Amino acid sequence: MIRIIAAFFIAFFMLVLPVSAQSSFQDVAQSHFPNIKRGSVKTAPPVIADIQSYGGDVASRFLQNWQSKNIWYRKSDERLVTVQQLENKSYRLFDLETEQAIGEAAKSDIKQVKPNSGLRGLLGSALVASQLISDDLSVRKASLDSLTRNPKPNHLEPLRTAIAKEKNADLKSRMSRLERLLTMQFDTNTQVRVKAIESFTDDLGLDVRARLNPMLNATLKVSQTEPTDQNMARIITPSETGELPIDKAYSMIVSQGWAPASVSKDAKQKALVEHIQESKVGGILVSDLNTLANRETAYTKLADAGLALQNVSEVQIQEALSKVYFYEVYTEQSPEVVKAAKTTLDSINKKVAFSQAIDLFLDGLSLASIFFLAAIGLAITFGVMRVINMAHGEFIMMGAYTGYVVQQFVTNYTLSIIIAIPAAFMVTFAAGVAMERLVIRHLYHRPLETLLATFGVSIALQQLAKNIFGTQARPLTSPDWLGGAWEINDVISISWIRVAIFGLSILFFLMLWFTLNKTRLGLETRAVTQNPRMAASMGINPDKINMLTFGLGSGIAGIAGIAIGLFAKVTSELGSDYIVQSFMTVVVGGVGNIWGTFAGATMIGFLQKGIEWFNPSNTLAAQTFMIIFIIIFIQFRPRGIIALKGRAAGD
Repeated sequence: MIRIIAAFFIAFFMLVLPVSAQSSFQDVAQSHFPNIKRGSVKTAPPVIADIQSYGGDVASRFLQNWQSKNIWYRKSDERLVTVQQLENKSYRLFDLETEQAIGEAAKSDIKQVKPNSGLRGLLGSALVASQLISDDLSVRKASLDSLTRNPKPNHLEPLRTAIAKEKNADLKSRMSRLERLLTMQFDTNTQVRVKAIESFTDDLGLDVRARLNPMLNATLKVSQTEPTDQNMARIITPSETGELPIDKAYSMIVSQGWAPASVSKDAKQKALVEHIQESKVGGILVSDLNTLANRETAYTKLADAGLALQNVSEVQIQEALSKVYFYEVYTEQSPEVVKAAKTTLDSINKKVAFSQAIDLFLDGLSLASIFFLAAIGLAITFGVMRVINMAHGEFIMMGAYTGYVVQQFVTNYTLSIIIAIPAAFMVTFAAGVAMERLVIRHLYHRPLETLLATFGVSIALQQLAKNIFGTQARPLTSPDWLGGAWEINDVISISWIRVAIFGLSILFFLMLWFTLNKTRLGLETRAVTQNPRMAASMGINPDKINMLTFGLGSGIAGIAGIAIGLFAKVTSELGSDYIVQSFMTVVVGGVGNIWGTFAGATMIGFLQKGIEWFNPSNTLAAQTFMIIFIIIFIQFRPRGIIALKGRAAGD
């Protein structure tokens, strides 16, 4: 019994060991040595198939080394190796599978395998396929990225194989999407292609449109019989102002040999010069050839006399064009694919147009929130005090620089923004109170002097900022959680900073509404706004209210500077970029009314974005048209969108 068992194990190992020996990658590669050594596009496919069947990183590494000419063989035993050149000009040899050193050799003892360009291209495709099923996730991702950038027809089947083996859900989803893209472009089965195309009906990706559009490319053709091609795109009629000019159409007929060539302008000129006799050409004086009609007459006489080629008349050209058909034929051969591509692309374009409208709306909303933040402080001061404060933009600039200074001491950007917001409010509130006490209160009811004085303060503050911070733009860095953008699809996206600014503007709107409508300060402010004399007779100190209100408006401008500085360059001219829009927002919305300011910011923001949409390359023109529109609007509604109610509203 023991002998039988021993014999069984001996027989088992006799059978298994040869198979195990053949299962090493080195043996697989060596079995194809003649074809690897010679290396051609015809003999390489079976070798590549065997290596890919072996699989794993060792197979990918071998294909990569083969492609990059880093496969050598030792002449003595024809063993395939990779090498590393040493300082003494000898070479260290490495095993293909283990990458362990197996000795050294002189260059005369080894020979390099040099695949030609065709084989290297074949190896490149095979390498992508091998890397798609690599054990390393990062290798699979890198391979998929490479394939996405430059897909080829022979990548389709390896990609399908990789999808079946892929375990990572996200990567498998990306592979599946790319497989559908390649299927609709490269698959040989029409119905499979149509199904793949229809699967992208709701996909707004640029890569989808980039592959669908070429399927609808058409080639211009000309025929003497009515076209019956089932893949015809359309029939085109030549015209001087159309997409097919008459000259080009006639040239196509001439190239087919269906009509005589017309004489070019240069040829006519040359013929006229060659036949000048006694200062005349065709009986017309050379001095009279300064008009096209005379030159044509002279040339016609030369042609009639047999001295020049006969010209083709307009009547002949039109007659020749009337006998042929010009039409376009889709370059895609399958009508079913063309129909599916056209239907899918039309559906996608409708969704893209709708998404662009939403994106434009979000851009307008974002710009409106910025204008609102910049103008709300001015709305309070201008509404209460009727002071044209040209230095309001500089308070925005001071707030931005306050945020920059805070970040020099607090390196945590989230914490620095939290600290900078109240700090900017306090700094600009104090600056606003100081300006009101030192300048503004001496110039009440003198608008021209107030405008000039505040303009002077504006210039002084800008120069002070340049002296302190220099002329170079300073960074106001946003926290990481405000980086990037909210991408709804390939068309709709908005930066998180703008989303935060929109949220901040809503928060300030609610806070100011509460302050003006639910607090004593707000009650007194509204009283002074509507009727300052009556408010004074009721015991309210208008002078104190003016000071606090001016400080409050300036403080809010400082906070606006923090928000604006997160996406704009912080320079001494930062505020001057928003002062005009701020005044327009206040005037259009209605002086002294927070709801009016909100409405004015919304109107101006959407108006500017709408005009920019018609002429996106010229924002200056958009601003110009916007100002013209606002001037016209004020003519019909001088008190703004939401007029202030009260006895003093008409003062």
